[in-house]
Formats: sequence, C-alpha cells, structure tokens
Amino acid sequence: MLEEQFKLGLIAVSYVNILIIAVSFFLAYILKKLIHRSVKRYLTSANIHLEGRKATWLRLLSQSGFALAAYVSVKSFNINNEGVTFREFLDYHFIDTSKIKVSFENVIFVVLIVFGARVTLNIVRLFIQRRFKRNRITEIGTEYIYTQVAKYIINVLAFFCILAALDVDAKLFLGGSAALLVGLGLGLQDVFKDMFSGFVLLFEGSIRVGDVVEINDGKSSESMVAKIIRINVRTTQIETRDGNVLIVPNTKLTQEYIENWSHGSTLSRFRLPVTVAYGSDTQLVSEILKQAVLSHPKVHKTKGVDVRLNDFGENGLQMEVMFWADQSWDVNVYKSEIRFEIDRLFRHYKIKIPYPQRDMRIIESSGH
Repeated sequence: MLEEQFKLGLIAVSYVNILIIAVSFFLAYILKKLIHRSVKRYLTSANIHLEGRKATWLRLLSQSGFALAAYVSVKSFNINNEGVTFREFLDYHFIDTSKIKVSFENVIFVVLIVFGARVTLNIVRLFIQRRFKRNRITEIGTEYIYTQVAKYIINVLAFFCILAALDVDAKLFLGGSAALLVGLGLGLQDVFKDMFSGFVLLFEGSIRVGDVVEINDGKSSESMVAKIIRINVRTTQIETRDGNVLIVPNTKLTQEYIENWSHGSTLSRFRLPVTVAYGSDTQLVSEILKQAVLSHPKVHKTKGVDVRLNDFGENGLQMEVMFWADQSWDVNVYKSEIRFEIDRLFRHYKIKIPYPQRDMRIIESSGH
C-alpha cells in the first residue's frame, strides 16, 4: 500500500495517499449533504424558511469541511515522503518551459485564492445583512444590489490575484488581448449592451429584486405583469403570473416601457369595459356596476367609483366602470371576481349583454 505508484513532482504517491484523499473529500461531501438534508427536513417540519445570515453561515460550514479535507490530504504525503520537505515540493516546477513556469506552489495559491474569494464573499454578505438588520432596512432589492456589486468586485480582484500567482504580467495579458477584445466588441455588441444595462439596473435602483413590473414594448396593447426574481450582469429572471420563469435581456428593462408597481403610489385606477343592449336603463346599469365594484373588499371605497358611457357601439351601449385598488399581483383575480358579481346582478335585474347580430338579405333576380 505504501509502494510508490507515480510521482507528483518530488512527492511519491502511493495507494494510501490516494485512498486518504478520496475518503477525505468523500466524507466532506457526505457531511455537506447530511447537514443540508437534516437542516432542510427540520425547517420543513417547523415551517421555517432559511435565508439571510443563517443561510450564509450554513454555506461557510460546508466550505470549511472541504478545507479540512484538503488539509488532511496534504498531510497524508508525510507518511511515505520523509526525505522530501514540503518546501521542496512547492518549489518543483511541473511545467517548465522558456515562457511558462508553473510550480505546485502556484497551483496551491490559485486554489487558495478561489476558495478565499468564496469565503470572502460569504463574509461580505454576512456584513451586508448585519448592516441592513442593524439599520432596519428591510428592502431586499437594495441588499441584493450591494451583494451583487461585492461579488463582481471580489471576482475581478481574484482574477488578477490568480494572474499574479501564476507569474503572469497583467499588463501583457491586457495588451495582448486588446485586438481580441476589439473583435469581440464588434461581434458581441448586443451582449455588451445587455451587460451595460445590467450595471445600470444594479446601480440606478429603478428596478430591484422583488418589484412587480408591467412590461409593454409600446407596439402592442397587451402588456405583461411580472415579478423580478434576479438581476444578473446580462440577463434578468422574471416570474409571470402563470408561475413561469422567463430570462430576458437587460435591455428589455431599460429600453422599453416599464411601469413599476412597487414604486410610487400603491393605488392605481383600473377599468372594466361592459356592453349592454340598446334600450337598457343606463341609470340602473350604472348603479349595478357601482354596487358590484364596491362589494369587493380590495376596492378602495374612499376614492370613489365612476361609470362612463363611452360610445354607442355596433351591438350595444359601450360602458366602463373605473375603480381604485392596490397594484396587487392578484389584480386580475379581483377583476374576475367583480365580473362574476356583475354577471349575477345583470341576470337578477334582467340586463342583457348583447352578442353580434347580422341581417342577411337575399336578392333574387328573375331569369330571362
């Protein structure tokens, strides 16, 4: 078991080393799954939703398990490599050419930088959540913006640290890729446009995570009401009323007509068009419409209800009832319930809703 199978630089690797490494990371993976499963089962039974600081602490605990597994794996090489110091192992260049020299020390630094970036992001997320909790700022959209900006900054710094760990001059990297970046910029104009729009959404704050928006491209009368779930650099995830999650480019939210229901006044005026037959008592119809609307608990009674006779239509009198209600995610449900009540009252008072009718004339011509 301790016999050398192959060399990793100056380090002899045996079956024992491979077994210890495999078992360490397997146990770390199993421990992570057990912790997540136990916590999820407990939270589900207790009807608790884990988020914020507790979720971040759980993520840090999972990452610490893999860090311990990596430490045990490195220490396992002491079993059969007494004559080789750890310093000698780190200094060994497994890639040694005239242009590229990579040692195990460089690789370990890269791994530590990636792991440190993830841990740092979780710590920063904890700090942001604590700051919002201390200042009693409960707006999830603002907290999300700070977290996303911190994520981008940490990832960029980690990238340049990796270049430094690999002894790559960042200036040469940027200078050599200038022509490539110009070509990519010409070919990926829409992508960069979406990325710029993503930064505008994150920093401007006109649309935030959790907002309910009404999207209209200005070309059609139909609009879409959706909830903002996640804002990324290039795309945004939205949830429609049907429960479907759509991924739309960020330019759709910056260049089209967007009504943010979560900003400004919480009240909005809604309209319900109704057509009644000619000869109907318009005064009675007006009272019925007001009664149906005011009977709904979500309608604001103090703002008043208005009924208009919009036009003398082809098939009947085109009327419209207008009322004020919260810009709610379920406003279509409220409208449907009001329509059911209007239909019930119309049938009770024998108010007819007309349907299209056509008169046909048959002209017979005498044969010659």
